[in-house]
Amino acid sequence: MNRSVLSKKTAGSRIPSFFKLDVDARVEALRERGLLTDEDIRALKSGEHTLTRHIADKMIENVVGVFGLPLGLGLNFLIDGRDHIVPLCVEEPSIVAGLSGAARTARLSGGFETEVTAPILIGQVQVVGLRAKPTGANGPAGPAAARDALLARKDDLVNLANSLHPKMVARGGGAQDIEVFIHQGPESGQTMLVLHLLVDTCDAMGANIVNGMCEGIASLVESITGGQVFLRVLSNLTDRALVRARVRLPVQNLAVKGYSGAEVRDGIILASDLAQVDAYRAATHNKGIMNGVDAVAIATGNDFRALEAAAHAFAAKDGRYRGLTRWRRGDGGDLLGEIEMPMKVGTVGGSLQTNPTVRLNHRLLGSPNAAGLAAVMGAVGLAQNYAALRALATAGIQQNHMTLHARSVASAAGVPEALFNDVVDALIESGDIKVWKAEALTRHFTARREGGAAVRPELAAEPRSSACGKVILLGEHAVVYGRAALAVPLPLAVEARVVDADDGVQLLIPRWGVEQRLPAPGGHATGAAGILAGLLARLDLTDRAMTVEIFPNVPRAMGLGGSAALAVSVVRALDVHFRLGLSAADVNAHAFECERAAHGTPSGVDNTIATYGAPLLFRARPDAAPECDELPLGKPLPLVIGLSGKESLTATSVAQVAAAWRRNRVRYDSVFDQMDSLARAAADAARDGALADLGELMNLCHGYLNALQVSSPELEALVHIARRQGAAGAKLTGGGLGGAMVALCPDGGEDVAAAFKKAGFEALTFEIR
Repeated sequence: MNRSVLSKKTAGSRIPSFFKLDVDARVEALRERGLLTDEDIRALKSGEHTLTRHIADKMIENVVGVFGLPLGLGLNFLIDGRDHIVPLCVEEPSIVAGLSGAARTARLSGGFETEVTAPILIGQVQVVGLRAKPTGANGPAGPAAARDALLARKDDLVNLANSLHPKMVARGGGAQDIEVFIHQGPESGQTMLVLHLLVDTCDAMGANIVNGMCEGIASLVESITGGQVFLRVLSNLTDRALVRARVRLPVQNLAVKGYSGAEVRDGIILASDLAQVDAYRAATHNKGIMNGVDAVAIATGNDFRALEAAAHAFAAKDGRYRGLTRWRRGDGGDLLGEIEMPMKVGTVGGSLQTNPTVRLNHRLLGSPNAAGLAAVMGAVGLAQNYAALRALATAGIQQNHMTLHARSVASAAGVPEALFNDVVDALIESGDIKVWKAEALTRHFTARREGGAAVRPELAAEPRSSACGKVILLGEHAVVYGRAALAVPLPLAVEARVVDADDGVQLLIPRWGVEQRLPAPGGHATGAAGILAGLLARLDLTDRAMTVEIFPNVPRAMGLGGSAALAVSVVRALDVHFRLGLSAADVNAHAFECERAAHGTPSGVDNTIATYGAPLLFRARPDAAPECDELPLGKPLPLVIGLSGKESLTATSVAQVAAAWRRNRVRYDSVFDQMDSLARAAADAARDGALADLGELMNLCHGYLNALQVSSPELEALVHIARRQGAAGAKLTGGGLGGAMVALCPDGGEDVAAAFKKAGFEALTFEIR
């Protein structure tokens, strides 16, 4: 039977584009849906929900610290007609995304249905030294007689066990029955009798309760059998506490890029069949199931090791190890999936009482009882299995694992951050994902960059056009209002190439997962595709068939000029491929129009730096070409870029400042005038090589930007770290409200970069000459 109980408070588990939000915005989405208390929200934002050292010290021995795991959310789950947001503690990439995608597919046809049996836990009492000959009144004769005597005294044994835990009985649980088995020890040669005490532990996991009951009835067992009780302990093969989950997936909902729904269905069935007949496949098949189950178990404070032991033992219950799920074709061609597995979990006691994150996660689930949690975990296991099999059936796992493997190899090879994405892409393209290959590619790219080029050897036959990113040292936001800004190019490139196609226009950005076909001329396109469509129209190329492939190495949405560099690189690639004969000024003008389409009111500094690749003192003029003074640097500028991890949406921050400016133009124009003076003084300092003065001016500029309310807690933390580590100047750069900051480090940026990374931020180190 299913005794699942959830709180009456329910909220939809569909949160569109949840993965695109930053962490704070995701927490706010939970607040808006009433899924957590205000205290929970505050704890998540501050980090106070994590286990502290002094509490950990009371949980296990020899504590020296606390180990963390990412806490993510599985979305879209519809289980037995109820929405669930599922907390997942797991370090392996793709599990959370795979589960959420599988749940989204399942909810289209009604979600998952589950059935949970009573939460029976088995305690074992081992009896040895049984008399082989009749003993008259002193006890039964032999193992069989001892077994019969125990079964005859079942009520006495059950009542004694329950007298030890009356509160469990009052809750409707307690010892229910006994079973007795006779075994022969293969090494000892002894005949042994094993009594199974079957205990309903209600919402508790119940290990301590069952162990106590086994201890408590040991003397009576010895008295009845005339033997000696040896082991008295629970069994983790919890085959009396089972969960069954089912799902029906119409074939039309299974199609993915390049594969029809029928192909996906048949591939999943074929993979499932192999797990039923081949133990080597079944082990990996079941490990994938436990990827999801264990993640929920850890998040909810349950013993994932016990669940693993039970699952794998249950998979071999008929003497042959098999997959725990079965997938088959149903009437009408639908894909039908089902899972049956042990699921003995608890929702009271244990770490639930001590670990604040575990308590928070139970509230997030709706505070289910043990049966309700078991139902969720059964559905998660089935969903994770579907996600893995679908990826296998469509080559998705190979592609995802190749990318993850390439990133791991690049890390092992010590590839510098500035070259990391280049090396990862080149490893994947080469198909030879080895440490020695990553090291060779690092040497190649380093030599190319020092020589001013960055073309990958594998693609020499298809040259790419490129454009650099930028860092604004002083003057962001004020530059939108006709004031000066000091900006320098970053040695990070966005590359693009154009190749002929048979039909239409295809936009590919592999690193961002973009593969989009532009609508026919006159159609409506949005986002990057819409900007590209506008560019092709201005260049009179709408009737040409092509594939535009973009390789962005500038961090996305971090205020480092990535969108402008992308625009310039694409314009250049189109110019090269179609021999348009564009001048640098033409390229810059077309890129500026792309920036206008992306951001609304750009200053033009980003696209100008991307086009000309030189330090500039830039000032936009409303009715004339901008003033661009190329700036010779008296000394190299050693910079460390700190990435906040929170996207910076330039259009949002520009609009926020514009609204404030319209409310009080005099006040804000005064601020912009001050920022203009700082930028011009900074240009003089940069020409003279006066890095200490330049750093001081950067600090002052950050104060004005903070007054404009475009900083963020993450940026302020980075600025504080940089200054504490000896940076001459540190400030946000770009639009703000997230994104990046820049630190000027005349004494070297190693300590600053290391401090950023220790605090959990990414760091990029450059020397601008």
